[in-house]
Amino acid sequence: MKKSLRNIVLILSVIYLLICAAMFFFQEALLFHPTKLSKDHVFRFAVPFNEKFIRTDAGLDLHCLLFNAYSSKGVILYLHGNGGTLDTWGNVASTYTDLRYDVFMLDYPGYGKSNGTIDSEAQLFSAVQTAYDTLKTLYGETRIVVLGYSIGTGLASKVASTNHPGMLILQAPYCSMKDLAHRQFPWVPSFVLRYPLRTDVYIRSCTMPIVSFHGDHDQVIPYASSIELAKAWKAGDTLITLHDWGHNGFTENSEYLEAITKVLK
Repeated sequence: MKKSLRNIVLILSVIYLLICAAMFFFQEALLFHPTKLSKDHVFRFAVPFNEKFIRTDAGLDLHCLLFNAYSSKGVILYLHGNGGTLDTWGNVASTYTDLRYDVFMLDYPGYGKSNGTIDSEAQLFSAVQTAYDTLKTLYGETRIVVLGYSIGTGLASKVASTNHPGMLILQAPYCSMKDLAHRQFPWVPSFVLRYPLRTDVYIRSCTMPIVSFHGDHDQVIPYASSIELAKAWKAGDTLITLHDWGHNGFTENSEYLEAITKVLK
């Protein structure tokens, strides 16, 4: 009986270690879901735009779109979620160009027309910083608004924490990958996570105003994450709740549209 119990414990332990090892080595496949576009793919949007590639310090060529507003007040660096490409994310640009903000979007390594693959947190941070540096030469920092959605909120918070944009806007943010993983998979040890994405740490170094939006029915990143994250905020930072709303489609939500119009006035 004791031997059988020991064997069961041993087998379960081996299975657990194998699962943890798989999560460690194949983490990119769990976190990021890139879709490729051919180099000759033609984008079609109602808003005027320009395509360009920017090169990172690691030699990656990242594909970007710059949507142009009439009589622009500034530019929004839009950092999208973990799926899709600029072909779909570009559809939200008109919400912000209508408010007289240009919109600059990039596809992460391996997404859309961007080459390479995501292989580290540092690589992602470098890619976003390259985009930010590009905008600094065109607009000046005070006219840059950094906006991150979902997994992009960690990247947005990081680049805002080491620079000086005019504002940071977060859509469905998380405290960290550790916190998010423990909410969904409490049995996963922290050392397995190679992409900590510590939004809760980064925002403590953000001196610009922070405005966060979160649906209280979000089933992907719990609304509770924003409540917890707000504990690290400075005076004046704001959480705006989207009532009876989930994780997607912020620009289709009337509460969001009303609020973002005031935020970007």
